[in-house]
Amino acid sequence: MEEETEPLHRTWIHNDGPLQRRFVRPAVGFMQTEASGAVMLLAATIAALIWANSAWGDSYFEFWETHITIEIGAFHFNESLKHFVNDGLMAIFFFVVGLEIKRELVIGELNTVKKASLPALAALGGMVVPALIFVTFVWTSGPADALAGWGIPMATDIAFSVGVIALLGSRVPIGAKLFLLALAIVDDIGAIVVIAVFYTEDLSFVWMVVAVATLLLITVARQAGIRAGIIYLPLALLAWFAFLESGVHATIAGVILGLLVPARAYYSDRDFRRKAGWILDRFDRDEASPEAHARLDEDALALATISRESVSPLERWERALHPWSSFVIVPIFALANAGVRFVGVDVVDAVLSPVALGVSVGLAIGKPVGISLATWLALRLKLGQLPRHTTFTHILGLGFIAGIGFTVSLFITELAFRSSAEAEVFTDEAKIGIFLGSIVAGVVGFVFLRLRRGRSTSN
Repeated sequence: MEEETEPLHRTWIHNDGPLQRRFVRPAVGFMQTEASGAVMLLAATIAALIWANSAWGDSYFEFWETHITIEIGAFHFNESLKHFVNDGLMAIFFFVVGLEIKRELVIGELNTVKKASLPALAALGGMVVPALIFVTFVWTSGPADALAGWGIPMATDIAFSVGVIALLGSRVPIGAKLFLLALAIVDDIGAIVVIAVFYTEDLSFVWMVVAVATLLLITVARQAGIRAGIIYLPLALLAWFAFLESGVHATIAGVILGLLVPARAYYSDRDFRRKAGWILDRFDRDEASPEAHARLDEDALALATISRESVSPLERWERALHPWSSFVIVPIFALANAGVRFVGVDVVDAVLSPVALGVSVGLAIGKPVGISLATWLALRLKLGQLPRHTTFTHILGLGFIAGIGFTVSLFITELAFRSSAEAEVFTDEAKIGIFLGSIVAGVVGFVFLRLRRGRSTSN
C-alpha cells in the first residue's frame, strides 16, 4: 500500500506556498505551544502563591535564597537559587526571545517597514501610556524611590496573551492574531531596551570589553562559515558570564546571542533537491551492486547532513529550545518569583497602594488605551493598515489582552527596586498589581472579543 503523505484534512494552511510554509504554519505551531505553555505558567503561579501562604511559607523563601557556589580556578559564581533562575535560566528564555525577534525581522511580520509600522507604533503606545499612568500614581501619592518601577506595566506576556487568543478560536481572525504576535515581539524589544538602559547597575569596563570581544569573535566565526555548535557553546557561556559580571543584566546576552543566529539555511531548497536527489538516484541506479550497499551508511550520513543544513540554525534552535522555555524555564521562573505572602498583610491597603494601582491600572487600562490610540493615529496618518478581516474593535480587544503583563513584568519588578530601602514592600505591591491588572485585562479582553463575534454574526 502506498504511504499516505497528505494530511487528513487539507486546508489553505497546508498548501505549499511561501507564505504558508515560511510564516503561517510556524506561527500556528508557535501559538499552539504558547497556549499550552500558558497553562503551565498559570499552574506554577498558583503553586507559588499556595506555597508562600501555607504553613510551610517560610520554606518557600528560604529555598529560593539557598546559595549556589561554583569555583573553578579564577571562575567564581555565588548566587542564590532565585538569582540563578533569574540570571541564568532566564537567559535561555531571552535567547528564545532573540530568536523570535530575528525570525520576525527576517521573514515574519516585521520584515518590511510597511508590515512593521502599525504593530510597532501600537506597541509603542502600549508601553508609553502604562508607564505614564504608573508615574502619575506614584508621583502624586507615593514615595519617590518607588518611581523606579515605571517599566513594570509596559510588558506583554506572550504565553498568556496567545493562550487567551487560542481559547477564542475562530472568533479572532488570523490577521488579528498575527498583529498581536508582532505587537508582543516589538513589546519584548522595548522591554529589553528598558532593562539594558535603565535597570543596569554599575558597569565594569573590563568585563564589558570581554563581553563585546566575545560577541565579535562569535560574529567572525559565523561569517567564516563555522557551524559547529561545540565552538559556539563555550563562547556563549563566556559572553553570558561577562555580561553578568559587567553590571548589564546577563539576560541581555541571551537576546544578543539569539539575534546573531543565522536565519538562512546553508542549502537552499534547490540545493537540497539537487544534492539529495543525486544521492538517491545513485543508490536507485546501483542498488543491486555490492558497492551500493557498502556506501549505504555513508550516503545516509551525507543525506542527513544535507537535510539538517537545509533548515536554518535559527529554526533548529527555536524548535529545540521553545518547549523547554515554555514548559520548564518560564514555569520555574514563575514558581520562584510569583510567591507573595498575604499572611499579616492588609490586602486592601496593598491593592490601593500607589505602586499596585500604578501597575494594575497601567496594565488593565493603559495598555488598551495606548495601543488603540496609537493604532488610530497611525491609521489616520496612513502609516499602516489593519490586517485583513481585522476591525478597530478587534484592536481594542487585543489591547486588553496585551495588558496581561506577567512574565516580563515580574522580571522587571525584581530589578526595579533593588536599591530601595523598601524594596520588599514595593516588590510585593508590584506583584499584586501585576496579578490584579493581568486578570482584569485578560478577562475583559476575552469577554469583549467573544461577545463582539456574537453581535457581528447576528446582524
